[in-house]
This record gives sequence, structure tokens and C-alpha cells, in this order.
Amino acid sequence: MALSFGQKAGWGLADAGVNVFVVVKQLLVFTYLTTYLGVPPGAAGWVTFAVLGFDVVTDPIVGYLSDRSTSRWGRRAPWIACGAVVLAAGIALMFAVPQGWGWRANAAWVTVFFALASLGFTCVTIPYGAMAGEMTQDPRERSTMTAFRMAFASAGLLTAGALVPAIAGSTREGYARAALLVAPVVILSIWGMLVATRRAPIIARPATESFRAVLRLVLSNRAFAVLTVLYGLLTFGVALIAAGLQLAALYLVADDGGSPVSGLAGALGVFSTLFALFVVGSIVSQPLWVWLSARIGKTSALVVGMGLYIALLLGIRMVLPAPTLGPLAGLFLLAGMTNGAYQQIPWAMYPDLMDLTRHRTGAAIEGAFSAVWLFGQKVGNALAPLALGLILGAAGWRASSSGVIPQTELALSTLRTALTLVPAAIFAAGIAAVWVIYRPRVRALPAHR
Repeated sequence: MALSFGQKAGWGLADAGVNVFVVVKQLLVFTYLTTYLGVPPGAAGWVTFAVLGFDVVTDPIVGYLSDRSTSRWGRRAPWIACGAVVLAAGIALMFAVPQGWGWRANAAWVTVFFALASLGFTCVTIPYGAMAGEMTQDPRERSTMTAFRMAFASAGLLTAGALVPAIAGSTREGYARAALLVAPVVILSIWGMLVATRRAPIIARPATESFRAVLRLVLSNRAFAVLTVLYGLLTFGVALIAAGLQLAALYLVADDGGSPVSGLAGALGVFSTLFALFVVGSIVSQPLWVWLSARIGKTSALVVGMGLYIALLLGIRMVLPAPTLGPLAGLFLLAGMTNGAYQQIPWAMYPDLMDLTRHRTGAAIEGAFSAVWLFGQKVGNALAPLALGLILGAAGWRASSSGVIPQTELALSTLRTALTLVPAAIFAAGIAAVWVIYRPRVRALPAHR
């Protein structure tokens, strides 16, 4: 049975709330720790990495338990509904660090509530991702669903990435105030998805396989295992950019008032303006990537998108440090369009691969697949701030508890390289691996090619 427009679009709604947290952990935490809490960059990187250790435990457990759950609302909805509340509470408390503490206590507070928010994030995103495998087995419908999802995801990114820094201003108290304002968005968008999809097809029968048997089934799907590793690699590159983007806006970009977007930058700030343009580019590109995936196959479309991403990173490197905002603003808009390929296409690819295991074994273990998939992404997201922190620490980057302070030329040059050449090299390695390792495994799937 074909899904209705409301079900396909409604399923995507949850990602607006989910991506508020994505922005928090990828764009804001590192800068918040190093610029407003006095945490050295190496230690700030380890904060994010420590939370990964917690996620390593919770991801497979939540996936396994959601597959085995039973309720009048199906296997997934109770996990998602409760997880939304935990996620919103964790986000609000992360930025409510008490005054007067040393940097170690500040880092410990953020770590605890970062872990709480991550637990809520896991309880939402793993069952949510599993729904894509249950609602439809049509690859084209999944591409459309994913396009809606990424459009709403971009709206969440825009809300958190543009508005939170603008509301926060340049004080730690401002970040706490902004987090309280966006927390209700998290809950309402996720619960709204549950309402919109309440009559969509589900697999109500719980899985009965043991944890070990489930993991063996997932990992025996070689194409899925390879795609998970490669998407984690691409995520590492994207997350490296995200972790340092706010620092780049503070230290590498100026606005002389002569560009068309200077008025917007004056209202929102340089970072929020650049991020908003990036997200707008991602939103408007979604139909393009759906069309190109149908035209040349998802694998080929992903390779095209990441190749263009590399070209945009090289262009951004050429204009940094930027004394004026105009050229950089245009490049960020285009970079957002290429990032749309990274956002959308792999998420439409992996449910197709889940079908192979279900058709071969009869096991309905979409939650386990979602857990392994997100684990690969979370590894990339967690390693990136750690890598950036170690790189900047080695270059002599100075931490601060009072905002922007002078940095050495070496530190600024290292930041520029870490946000452009390093992720470009990572993307190039990912493209080669997708084409040489992954593509031969999925040639039999018409939608992938």
C-alpha cells in the first residue's frame, strides 16, 4: 500500500527536533567549552569522545530492545515519545553550568548532561530510523521520505544553528537561555511525527532472535556493513568542519559591511548568517538529489555530490581568512547544496539493504540495523571534535572563558587547514572506497547502481 503524502512528509518532521541536538553536539559544544568555560581544546575534545563510550553501550541495547518491544502503539512509538523528553531535558541542562566552578568541574557537568541528551537521542533516532524499513519497501518512496526528512532536518539545523547563537550572543548565560527556548521544539516535532504516522504500516510482531544472533545477521549483510563504515568516514569529515565552524566565524571571518548579506550578519552574527545560508542550500537541493538518484542511481549520485563538496572546500580555503563576507557567503550556499547529498542519499540507501536480510531470513530487526548504522555515524561525530581539539592544541590554540582572545598565526593557519584540506582528503578517500569497494556489492540493486 502506497504511503500518503501526509505520512511521508510527517515521518520527516521528527528530524527537525533531532537536528537541534545534532547542532548542539557538532557545532556548539566544543566552542562553548573552549570559549566560555575555559576548557582547553584537547580536554574539550575528550568530553565528546567520552560520551561516545556511553553511546557504544546504549545504541545496540536500544536497537535490540525496540525490536523486541510490544505495545498498543507498536514497537517504536513508546521509545520515541519518552526519548524526546529526555533529549530536550539533557539539552537544556547541558548549558546550565553553575557559575564559579573551575574548568574541570565545568567539563564534568557538560559531560554528564551531554550523556543524558545522547541517551534520549538514541531512544528517538534508532526506533525512528527503523520505521523507514517498516513503513514501505519501495526504494523510490524511501528516497521521497528521506528528502522530506532532510528538509525538516535542515529546518532543525537552521533553528538551532542560526537562532541559538544569535539568541545566546557572547555570554554563557545566553546559551542557557537559548537552550531553554529550543527544548520545546524538540519534543513537539518528534511527537508531531508520531501523530502524523500513527496509521502508517508497522511490523507489530516482536523479534525473537538473541542479541548475538541479531548482531550476526546484521553484520552478515556485507553491503550494509561496508556502507556503514564508509558513511562513518564521510561523517567524520563533515563533523570536523562542524566542530570548528563557529571558531572559524569568530577568528577567520570579518564583515566590512559592503556585502549583500551584511545586514543579515549585523542582525544574526557572522556564524549564524553563514550557517543559515549553508542550511538553505541543503534544503533547496533535496529535490535535485532525489532526481539524480533516480536518474543515475544512488551510489553514483552520492559520488557526484561528494566530489562537488571537495571543490567547494577548496574554494572556501582560497578565501580564508575572509575580510569581507560576500564571496564566502556564496560559497557556503553552494556547499550546503553539496552537503545535501551527504545528508539525504546514504539515509535512503541503507533501508534498501535492510530488505535483503528480511527477505533472506524473515527476521524483522530494523532496530538493530538502525543501531549499527547510527553507531557508525556517532563514531565519526565523536572523533571529529577530539581530532580538532588535539590538532589545535598541538598548534598552541589558547582556551578562554571570556570570549575571543588573540591567537598565534600558526594556530589560525592550522584551524583553516583542519576545516578545509583535511575533510577534503577524507571525502576523497570516501569517494574512492564507495566506488571501488561498495559499488560492486550492490550492482544487482537497480536503485543503487
